Amino acid sequence: MHPTTIGRLLITGAALAALAACSSAIPHKDEALASRAPFNPEQQQETGLRGMPPVLDPKDLYAADRPNQFSPTVKDFPSRVYVPNTNSDTVSVIDPKTYKVIETIPVGRQPQHVVPSWDLKTLWVNNDLGNSLTPIDPRTGEAGKPVAVHDPYNLYFTPDGKYAVVMASDDRQLVFRDAHTMKMVKAVPASCHGVNHADFSMDGRYFIVSCEFSGELLKVDTEKMAVTGQQKLPLNGAMPQDVKISPDGKKFYIADMMADGLWVLDGDSFSKPSLLPTGKGAHGLYISRDSREMYISNRGEGTISVFDFTKNRLTKKWRLPNGGSPDMGGVSADGKVLWLSGRYNSEVYAIDTATGAQLARIRVGSGPHGLAVYPQPGRYSLGHTGIFR
Repeated sequence: MHPTTIGRLLITGAALAALAACSSAIPHKDEALASRAPFNPEQQQETGLRGMPPVLDPKDLYAADRPNQFSPTVKDFPSRVYVPNTNSDTVSVIDPKTYKVIETIPVGRQPQHVVPSWDLKTLWVNNDLGNSLTPIDPRTGEAGKPVAVHDPYNLYFTPDGKYAVVMASDDRQLVFRDAHTMKMVKAVPASCHGVNHADFSMDGRYFIVSCEFSGELLKVDTEKMAVTGQQKLPLNGAMPQDVKISPDGKKFYIADMMADGLWVLDGDSFSKPSLLPTGKGAHGLYISRDSREMYISNRGEGTISVFDFTKNRLTKKWRLPNGGSPDMGGVSADGKVLWLSGRYNSEVYAIDTATGAQLARIRVGSGPHGLAVYPQPGRYSLGHTGIFR
């Protein structure tokens, strides 16, 4: 969410080869799959977005995200937590082994999210009011020359790796850019207000976008780069935030900080969603490494709710000692730690995913927001703080 001031990858033969190598190294989650008819990736490619890497498991979109199953691209990158501090115009870099800030990187004005590129080689810092993206080399931790991009509140990548999609919140646009050069390809007007988060369907042909300030959702055709659906959420004052698709691809979950829960949406039909209460100020959504659970940060009450996909219900609620404002983040590569920024407390929380216990509370700059845990398992990134498939 904005503070009150509101404001690469052309697919080469080498990249595709790397994806193929990584895909073959990641096993299926469930041995029972062997008893079913084998999944035909060629058939999926006929119906899915052209150029998108085949889904590894049609029953689990996150099959490539198992603990420490790194792409060859990132396997030698040092493990770090990158925290954009919106009010300090810096990125704090945390060593997750020591829970210490080891570096503070100056960036542009009001950095909102740290976003892994589709090819996993670059981290992009979204300097929203600075109208730029600062690249960070995750191998060395060095920041490069900023790239001029207007109003980059958030950033996503199409599953085929062709385009970056800038969530230009104040401009009320979805801006498709070349994923390598960031040159504008098409600006798509959004009649809603405050486009901010998104996730893609299993076949990659569409994505769902949340519009924070008008309480709406958009459905966008990926290939046509066009809005094909729009609806108002059925709650006066709704403020939708993070968006995440279920492992089986059948439902989208949209956190809503004013509804204090998740909207559960059938993305294909784009029909009226139902509300699942979780806690005050529901904000960020993160999938466990075994695809069984989803962690929901309730920023307004300092808690994390846990949703079990296999049971289709909430099973736990973890409360941060001494409160806090858990916002955006990610799961460690081994799946044992949930990292979340403390938006209004100038701190970051490390939480044990087995027990919900707080492992560390780390002081950072002012207004920490969309932190990225990196590297993480997965073949490619769809953006935000790390959506990997």
